[in-house]
Amino acid sequence: MTLLHRQTRASSARPIRPPRERGTGRAFALAALMHLLLGWLLYHGINWQNNTPAGSEAEIWTEIPDTSTPTPRPAPPPPAPVKVQPAPPPAKDEDADIALQEKKRKQQEAAAREAQLAEQRRQQEEARQQAEEKRQQQLAAAAAAQKAMQDKQKQIEQQRQAELQKQQQKAQQDKQRQQQQAEAQKQEQLKDQKEQQEAKAKADAQAKAKAEADAKAKAAAQAKAKADAEAKAKVDAERKARLAQLQGQLGGGTAGSGEGLAKSGTGKGAGGNATSPGYAEKVQRRVRPNIHWGGETAGLETVVSVRCSPTGTLLSAAITRSSGNEQWDAAALRAVQNSDPMPVDIDGKAPGSFTITLRPAGG
Repeated sequence: MTLLHRQTRASSARPIRPPRERGTGRAFALAALMHLLLGWLLYHGINWQNNTPAGSEAEIWTEIPDTSTPTPRPAPPPPAPVKVQPAPPPAKDEDADIALQEKKRKQQEAAAREAQLAEQRRQQEEARQQAEEKRQQQLAAAAAAQKAMQDKQKQIEQQRQAELQKQQQKAQQDKQRQQQQAEAQKQEQLKDQKEQQEAKAKADAQAKAKAEADAKAKAAAQAKAKADAEAKAKVDAERKARLAQLQGQLGGGTAGSGEGLAKSGTGKGAGGNATSPGYAEKVQRRVRPNIHWGGETAGLETVVSVRCSPTGTLLSAAITRSSGNEQWDAAALRAVQNSDPMPVDIDGKAPGSFTITLRPAGG
């Protein structure tokens, strides 16, 4: 970093000051020139006043004494005893005085020049010292500004390092927290998977046990239905045989017989297809718990037509004969719909279509 750059940075760091006065050297030069001009004017003014008037002449008979060192003037020689000559004209003394004055003036001018030169040297020395002091101040200010800037940069760098370290610590903490969360989620997922597997295994075991129980119950029901059918067929055969025997004993005649679905106080069913004698009771046991009715019961009877799949799944249910009470009809239809699937017959299949007659309990 050069001195100019440091001074520029230092000046930018220092507060704003009034502009520095310029032309100091020029002012000193002009002052010296004015002093020289003043000395020249003084010299020529004194010389003009000491000039000899035009037209006067003087002869110097004696040698001009050397006045470089102040010595007393020697006494004039005594007049010659042999020949008396006239005294020298008074112009000689005047010329000596003029020469002495001229020499004094030159000495004064030389002293003035020396004093002026000394003053100029003093002023130049003061200016040089001031310039040197100012330069030293500027260098000191530049050095202080540079040190302050370096300290500030160092402080900024320390703050940046601290902030970077803080960010790194935060990032590390966030990473650890994320890892812990991921591990917790993984453990939770494993736990959920284990619970799901256990629940699935338990549900499969329950479903298997239920299927086995249902199969056993179905087999038992089928066996019971078959046994009931065989017993009923046997009873019917015995009854027919007794009837035939009675008819033979009575001498002929025929008697009509009919078969139908048993009736109950809550409903009856008639199969559209051939059904076993006990199928109507199965339908009643399935539908009866689903009837929810709290209104009047007298004279209410609703016939519902039902269509089923061979597995007993309810395909459709519709009212074929209304009781006249819409609320009871809706309750009867809802009871049939909630009874899905319908029970199967002794052959393992449900009738394709049949009707159910429903009455409220106590009706």
